[in-house]
Amino acid sequence: MTEEELRLALGASIRAHREAIAVSQEAFADSIKMHRAYYSSIERGEKNLTIQTLKRVTEGLGILIEALLKDTGI
Repeated sequence: MTEEELRLALGASIRAHREAIAVSQEAFADSIKMHRAYYSSIERGEKNLTIQTLKRVTEGLGILIEALLKDTGI
């Protein structure tokens, strides 16, 4: 998997988890104290996430980093 494919897959998985809890992008970004535009770029696979940012997102989703990575196929 290339770096771009990885970012896209991770973003898609994050989006799917957020949609599963029926929360808008804006409301979710606010809840994890992240700018909506930055969060949106994560879901689009444009950002290379740090572990700290990934932890913040997964905690907001109520899942473990390991579960997200497994869902992403990593």
